[in-house]
Amino acid sequence: MSKANKNHILAESAMMVALSIAVFIVSDFIPWPYAYGGGFSMFGQVPIILVSYRHGIKNGLPAALALAIFEMIMGYKNFAYVSGIAAYLIVALADYIIAFGCLGLGGMFRDKLKNQTAELALGGTVVCIIRFLCHFISGVTIWSGYCPEDMAIGIYSFVYNGSYMVIELVLTVVGLVAVGKIFNLKKKNII
Repeated sequence: MSKANKNHILAESAMMVALSIAVFIVSDFIPWPYAYGGGFSMFGQVPIILVSYRHGIKNGLPAALALAIFEMIMGYKNFAYVSGIAAYLIVALADYIIAFGCLGLGGMFRDKLKNQTAELALGGTVVCIIRFLCHFISGVTIWSGYCPEDMAIGIYSFVYNGSYMVIELVLTVVGLVAVGKIFNLKKKNII
């Protein structure tokens, strides 16, 4: 790969991370009904998944990690509600690093289905499910104290995290399908 091509991928990835961060920031101003964290963005995951699809997982993962670190910095207050190194690690990994880092896997179906739109939709669906599982695990292990007494912890975490992740999944897939129908993402330079 030429230096110019590497620079192009790096520049495109940086722009997509910045776009994703901007969308997540704007989405934070919307008053979501989630008292204990969580919420969805208005297509905020789409740019990172597009990096992974266009330039491979090896370029998608660093872009996703950059978003994950940003999200963790923005959610630093959540660490005040837990104590102990294990709890800090679970919050850092399950709610941020792995949850948002998995977006870098969004291109895993490129050239597998011979239909760009289907490949994007399937990749977006899988990473949203992985992200949901991360938040579910965190909800069961760390945030169980917020579960109502008359409800099982697993059901509470499933319903709470599922309520916003289903919306995130739908918005992500709709955004990816729209982009997939408009652009040939396999072309070298569409930006």
